Amino acid sequence: MNSHVVIGFGPAGAATARLLAERGHSVKVVTASGRAPEPGIEHVALDARDSAGLTEVARDAAALYNCASPPYHRWAAEWPALAASLCTAAEATGAVLVMLGNLYGYGPVDVPMTEDLPLAATGPKGRVRAAVWERARALHEQGRVKAVEVRASDFFGPGVTDGGHLAARVLPPLLRGKPVSTLGDPDAPHSWTYLPDVARALAEAAGDERAWGRAWHVPTGPALSVREMTRRLADEAGTGPVAVRGLPAAVLAVGGLFSPLLRELKEIRYQFDRPFVVDASAWETAFGVRATPVDEQVKATVAWWRERLAAGR
Repeated sequence: MNSHVVIGFGPAGAATARLLAERGHSVKVVTASGRAPEPGIEHVALDARDSAGLTEVARDAAALYNCASPPYHRWAAEWPALAASLCTAAEATGAVLVMLGNLYGYGPVDVPMTEDLPLAATGPKGRVRAAVWERARALHEQGRVKAVEVRASDFFGPGVTDGGHLAARVLPPLLRGKPVSTLGDPDAPHSWTYLPDVARALAEAAGDERAWGRAWHVPTGPALSVREMTRRLADEAGTGPVAVRGLPAAVLAVGGLFSPLLRELKEIRYQFDRPFVVDASAWETAFGVRATPVDEQVKATVAWWRERLAAGR
């Protein structure tokens, strides 16, 4: 039985920790506040920017998974310290550093995104995410750490709530047959990465040396617009067609006066105003693993949300 350390217990961290525990591994989860233990998982209260503390927690770990992220509007200020701590702990312990990344680093592109695209983002969030990986990759190439980054598009599926663009803003009204609102063009093709596929890719990347030293895209289904995904969700829910409305840029601008999160969305608006498509063929070819079929994703997501809402959560 191997020991694994997961940083963060948001949707991806929780899914990864629970998958590792189901596979019989000993798992520690690091969060700032800690939590009560659950089967196979020990929760540790620690600020992950504390490199000495993180090194101690990861002392006997086979892998260190970063599924944490600073608050959205503080990325530029806080990501560097978190990334430095992760690299320090990985170097000191020999644990494989598995970093959950996103697609911000590429910046706006007009082609399906592959891992060999340059990290050419010009916005501050895209630049900081690119720098986090470039630092880890440089240390890997120097032989100081074993590192891999696994990049996902917008999360979708059971466990994805407030932060998902097809989650809390869509499923509750949809299940009541009410209209839903979305950022950007509701008809633009968009890649959605299923959360269980994220957890599986992180776990597999940790244990397969062929994955180390580079970035990979999580197996992701075909790009489907918000309108098409909403139609499929409504069909599964049996609520009938629901209206899908794009939020005007002016509405977001006004909201940004009061909400730091909405203010920060301006940088990544391009991801929803035009096609935003992931090519995950490199992972599929190397490891023979494809994304969960979309129909299965939709069925599981509707069932999870129905249970959640019935329980009053």
